[in-house]
Amino acid sequence: MSATHALIQLLGAVSLLLWGLHMVRTGIVRGFGTQLRTLIGRGTANRGRAVVAGMGVTMVVQSSTATALIVSSFASGGLIETMPALAVMLGTDVGTTLVAQILSFDLSLLSPLLIIGGVAAHKMIGGMAWRQLGRAAIGLGLMLLALKIIVRTSEPMRDSPVLEAVFSALSGEPFIAVLLAALLTWLAHSSLAVVLLIMSLASTGIVSIPLALAMVLGANLGGVIPPIMATLNEGALARRVTLANAAFKTIGVLGCLPLIGFLPDLLQQIELSPARQVVNFHTAFNLAIVLVFMFLLPLAARTAERLLPARDDADMPGHPQFLDAATLDMPAVALNCAAREALRMGEYVEEMMRGVIVALQAPHKGKTSELKSMDDVIDSLYEEIKLYATKISRQEVDEPESRRIAEIQSFVTNLENIGDIIENIADMADRKDAEHLRFSDEGLAEITKLHAKVADNLNLAISVFMSADIGAARRLVKQKRVINTLERRITEKHMERLRQGRRESIETSALHMDILRDLRRIHSHITAVAYPILDAAGELKKSRLKKTA
Repeated sequence: MSATHALIQLLGAVSLLLWGLHMVRTGIVRGFGTQLRTLIGRGTANRGRAVVAGMGVTMVVQSSTATALIVSSFASGGLIETMPALAVMLGTDVGTTLVAQILSFDLSLLSPLLIIGGVAAHKMIGGMAWRQLGRAAIGLGLMLLALKIIVRTSEPMRDSPVLEAVFSALSGEPFIAVLLAALLTWLAHSSLAVVLLIMSLASTGIVSIPLALAMVLGANLGGVIPPIMATLNEGALARRVTLANAAFKTIGVLGCLPLIGFLPDLLQQIELSPARQVVNFHTAFNLAIVLVFMFLLPLAARTAERLLPARDDADMPGHPQFLDAATLDMPAVALNCAAREALRMGEYVEEMMRGVIVALQAPHKGKTSELKSMDDVIDSLYEEIKLYATKISRQEVDEPESRRIAEIQSFVTNLENIGDIIENIADMADRKDAEHLRFSDEGLAEITKLHAKVADNLNLAISVFMSADIGAARRLVKQKRVINTLERRITEKHMERLRQGRRESIETSALHMDILRDLRRIHSHITAVAYPILDAAGELKKSRLKKTA
């Protein structure tokens, strides 16, 4: 086998290992993500339980990054304090080492059994949980297969003079080896995958034990980068967790790196197998970090809180409160988050509806400025929810979840349009005040009556969105005819006052008609909320509602 051929096979095997890890993580998180989140939430009563909870969840998910994102989202939402969150993070690092310990044994015979069983569970057994469990089994089988290919492919590479020169040079530069492994881990988004690769290369003699140990330190250091990158745009509460955990690892790596030359003899006394020596070092390193920093967690938490004080970003109106990035791998949970944020957006639109009639009834410059600021909030939430829903749609979703994504996107789009129209009405209120215009008593009463009907139906639309009640959706659509009839009657009355030569009606006629038009437009967006729900239930004909019996 040529060196090029062997290198291609090795890269393919590494890619297969990463894909297997991805399948295990997504299968477990999608099938049992809610239970895992509950386990983390209940396991933070004290530091010891928090470490065990983080260890257990990471062993199941086989991804410390996934666990870190869940913990960070809990911290960001104020559901977990900084100190127990850091304890969970210490446990996640140990969890990855225990998975590596298991995979370091020769389990290649299990690979075909896991793949066969996984395919059977995914294709033949009904139920989302079984399908995702099958996905995880297939992923684990692929990981074992990939490890076997890596070992088999790398054995002939021991005699390559190029590789010997490269690794010999790295052996004399442990700091560069650490940085290289950290970079590989960041690119792979998996410290477990890189540690397993190092273990496989060490088992065939391509990588010396001192170099392998330095690269394991690099893999541990690189493993903290993806959670940091994922929480950069989150609040200080989330970043405390990932940055403090990175500080633990950095201190550990700097403290352990000078000892690399003395450790191989010690590890050899425990086990002779190079692969086992690498994995044992990986476990010992993370256990040492737990033992050292477990007692320093109160100090670490206070330091993190002082360096990263909680800001009011999460309380800012335009900042989403329920869009939890850690739930994106769990579409059912993520959709609930998106729906809650959409409801919050609906509350701002309702507040705008209440405020705009106040601005129309009497001069109120402060109220119109408040309405325009509120529209900026709605625009911001719309962009955040739309982006979040798009990310959910990129996951593996079933048909009901796909429909719910469409309903959420339709709902927030209509809310955003309503906010823009209300802002337009607020501009007309400013113009009325600036030109010292006044509606006739009858005209203002008619606008107020139409506005009240539209506002009531906005409340009904929000209820329809949350409940998906077919009867309420039908009532909402039928209200379109009621509103159109009312708007037409109000227009006729206004025209009658114009024929009578009423000065106030003549002066405000353009404003009056524009406001009626905008209220009707708002109601069109309100009734549009019901259509996706009625369409999914088969309650719509091509152009009108089906008649009820």
